[in-house]
Amino acid sequence: MRNHTPVTTFILLGLTDDPQLQIPLFIFLLITYMLSAVGNLTIIILTFVDAHLKTAMYYFLQNFSFLEISFTSACIPRFLYSIATGDRTITYNGCACQVFLTDLFGIVEFFLLATMSYDRYVAICKPLHYTTIMNPTVCKKLISGCWVITLLLLLPPFGYGLTLEFCDTEIDHFACDANPLLKISCFDSEFIEKMVLFCSSFILFVTLTFVVWSYGSIIRTILGFPSAQQKKKAFSTCSSHFIVVSITYGSCIFIYIKPSAKDEMATNKGVSVLATSISPMLNPFIYTLRNKQVKSALNNFLKQLYCSQ
Repeated sequence: MRNHTPVTTFILLGLTDDPQLQIPLFIFLLITYMLSAVGNLTIIILTFVDAHLKTAMYYFLQNFSFLEISFTSACIPRFLYSIATGDRTITYNGCACQVFLTDLFGIVEFFLLATMSYDRYVAICKPLHYTTIMNPTVCKKLISGCWVITLLLLLPPFGYGLTLEFCDTEIDHFACDANPLLKISCFDSEFIEKMVLFCSSFILFVTLTFVVWSYGSIIRTILGFPSAQQKKKAFSTCSSHFIVVSITYGSCIFIYIKPSAKDEMATNKGVSVLATSISPMLNPFIYTLRNKQVKSALNNFLKQLYCSQ
C-alpha cells in the first residue's frame, strides 16, 4: 500500500452540493466575515488609542480580537474563493497550513479565555491588589505562556499527522480539519485519533476547570456584596466574557470530543460554521454592547475621526 502515488491535492466538498444554496451561503459568509474583521479590528484599534482601555482586561481583549480575526481568516476566505470560482482543490501544503493555523489560533483562544477568567477573578475577588497582580509584565508572560503551551501540545500530533498517507482526495468539509482528514487516511488512524482526543480533552478540561473555578469564586464573592448595585455592576463586568466562553466551549466540545473520526460529519460542519464565522462576528458586539467603557471609547474615536475631516 505504500507504493501508491502520494497525494498532492485534496478536494474540499464544502457544506452542500445544492447549487441554489451557493449564492445565499456566499453572501452570508462574506457578511459575517466582514463584520468579524471590522468588529475585532475596531476593538484592537480602540485598545491602542484610548487611554481608558489600557488595563489588563482590555490588553487580553485586544489579543483575543487578534486571534478571532486570524482564526476566521485561516479558513473562511478560502471557502469563499471555492464558492465563487467553483475550484474546490487545495494543495497538500495548503491543507497542512490550514490545519496548523486553525488549530493553533483555536487552542490559544482556549488558554486566553482561561487567562481572561483569571483576570476577572482578580478584579472582583482581589480588587485592592489588581494593578499589582495584573501588571504589564505579568500580562505579557501570560500571553506568551498561552502560545508556548499551545505549540507544545500541538506539534506532536501535527508532526505525526504529516506522516500519514491518504487513499482518497475528497475531504468531507469546507476546510481542512483533523477529523475529516483522518477519515480518508489509508492506515489505521486509531493512534493519532487517540492523540487528538487526548490533547483536545486535556486542553478543554484544564481550561474549562480553570474557568469554572474562577467564576465559582467570582459568584461567591459577588453574592457576599451588601449592595444590590454592587452585585449588578460586578455581574455586568463578567457577563460579556461568560457569554463568549459559553459559545466557544459549547461549539468546540461538540466538534472535537468525539469517539472516532469515522462519525458522520454533516452536523459537525454546521457547528464548525458557528465556530469559524458566527462566533468571531458576535464577540465584538457582545463586548461593545455590554461594555460602557468600550462604547464610550468608540464614540470618542468616531468624534475624533469626524472632527479631523
